[in-house]
Amino acid sequence: MSSQSDVVSAGAPAEACAVRVVDPEKVALVSAALPGAETIADLAQVFGLLSDPGRLRVITALLEGGEMCVCDIAASCGHSESAVSHSLRLLRANRVVRSRRDGRMAYYRLDDSHVRMLLDLALTHVGHGEEGT
Repeated sequence: MSSQSDVVSAGAPAEACAVRVVDPEKVALVSAALPGAETIADLAQVFGLLSDPGRLRVITALLEGGEMCVCDIAASCGHSESAVSHSLRLLRANRVVRSRRDGRMAYYRLDDSHVRMLLDLALTHVGHGEEGT
């Protein structure tokens, strides 16, 4: 730990540290473990896709229904087929869902178990907050 500290002035925000002490070893360890800028940007892109309620309904429909066609997803979500197709196009481009063609029909499903685990954990987290009330 650093032996130097800076005392924050009385006008500082309440959430600021009263005494600023930097642990250079911990900072170096954490900095080395952080993902690279490109990985962080890709992660932000995925979370951005998941932040849209319409796309999230499509994803949760696939989580519950498994492989589904656009018509079934749209009917399940209460969205138009056009809106669902647009969402699926974005999700597929970012490897959140994948498609399989059977003749003229396309069937969509979550891309892999990682996407499923991410959604399951998020749903559990949201449900956990509801149990306490």
